[in-house]
Amino acid sequence: MSTVGIDGHLAAARATLDRLTPAEAHAEWLAGAVLVDTRPEFQRAASGTIPGALLIERNHLEWRCDPSSGASVPEAVDRDVRWIVFCDEGYASSLAAASLRAVGLPRATDLAGGFQAWRRAGLPTTPPA
Repeated sequence: MSTVGIDGHLAAARATLDRLTPAEAHAEWLAGAVLVDTRPEFQRAASGTIPGALLIERNHLEWRCDPSSGASVPEAVDRDVRWIVFCDEGYASSLAAASLRAVGLPRATDLAGGFQAWRRAGLPTTPPA
């Protein structure tokens, strides 16, 4: 069993990703990438959302994004989809994106800094509920 702890695990996951800044994620989303909000409902209600982002809470992510799962979303057309996942601050989303890559979705990545970085960058958001 490994003893690297969460910091080592997070660093190893991030080493496999081409993490995106908010501006890069926005540009890729406009070009056809799928932006996925993995935050729980209470965080979305408290902070708002990114209009048009797909809502898939973290515990369903792999099944919804894997086109062979039998429970996939319509956007999961093949294994080459560019999934850009985000959480609130960009920690859990790194682990989520690495997990998507581990199940055979090689273009999955995450938004560095998460929703909070997107909002600070002045990109489109909805108001809190």
